Amino acid sequence: MSGPGQAGGEGMSDLGFALALDFLIPLSVALCVTAVVTRALIPFFRRMKTTQIIHEDVPDAHRQKEGTPTMGGAAILAGLISGCAAAMISARFSVDTAVILTVALIFGFVGFLDDYTKVTRRRNLGLTAKQKIALQLFVALGVALYCVYVADTGTEILIPFLWTRVDIGLWIIPYIIFIVVSMVNSVNLTDGLDGLAGGVTTVLSLFYPVLAILAMTLTEVRVPDDLQVFVITDHLLDTTFFSALAGACIGFLIYNRHPARIFMGDTGSLAIGGGIATAALLLGMELFLPIMGLIFVVEALSDIIQVASYKLRKGKRVFKMAPLHHHFELSGWSEQRVVGVFIGVTFLLGAVSVAVMALQLSM
Repeated sequence: MSGPGQAGGEGMSDLGFALALDFLIPLSVALCVTAVVTRALIPFFRRMKTTQIIHEDVPDAHRQKEGTPTMGGAAILAGLISGCAAAMISARFSVDTAVILTVALIFGFVGFLDDYTKVTRRRNLGLTAKQKIALQLFVALGVALYCVYVADTGTEILIPFLWTRVDIGLWIIPYIIFIVVSMVNSVNLTDGLDGLAGGVTTVLSLFYPVLAILAMTLTEVRVPDDLQVFVITDHLLDTTFFSALAGACIGFLIYNRHPARIFMGDTGSLAIGGGIATAALLLGMELFLPIMGLIFVVEALSDIIQVASYKLRKGKRVFKMAPLHHHFELSGWSEQRVVGVFIGVTFLLGAVSVAVMALQLSM
């Protein structure tokens, strides 16, 4: 007959195995599927002439990228579908995961319409700004209604590291809409260098499941040892999307790292932004996005500041070029250096966040 110590050890062993399995299955499946599909799409898109039209207002070094296949985000979506499906087959069906995946697919379709307009009309602008924002607001409203009235996430906001909740009442609807739309456009603006959006997303997605488990342990009511495995693995299933997204981005980066053989296009960037925002909202951890996804935030802010400065200060600019990654390029940084530093910053923020939460947990 085993004693309490043995039982506890077996429980922790089972928990560790369950966590590793729930994380690795969607990641591995998504990685393999995305890599295979991306490899097949490159020659297909070349034959179909669905190649990138380079924007006029970019550094001259980007001119040589003209003609690179785009809309590679379709491969990322294939990986996401496969990874999430594999996770739900191995564990159980999750309505929330299905909703997150659906939102990502819808935003991916909006991005596809934008990309398709660009390549068929041979111009660097696809849908109009009004068309894109209208579609984004419509989908974001659907996400808000699902979170509040179906998933019943409530009207409270969890403040990271302080672990207090602030009730904002009906303001939760515009709050969620803002989170979704801003995240979608932030990732879209970040997707301007080989491997940048995919690399930052990979790191963020690898850390988020860890943060989710630590946050749950810090904020939820403690449960008996014999229920810990069930409760924690059940909660981890809600992070399946992040695991699958990490795998899909890694699989895509095989061909998207510098020099990129294919771009994700709006098909990929809009899907990633919409999926990340929805997943974080359903986990109640959306305020970790500006921390973990600081690069996305500063990229978007740099563009907003540049446009505002140009209009309000009679043509004067704050940055050499926006978004911020182009400013560093024009300051003499190589494309690989910019991407490496931005990914490194994201990794550092993730590691510090985990370290702080682990310290709080031990206190």
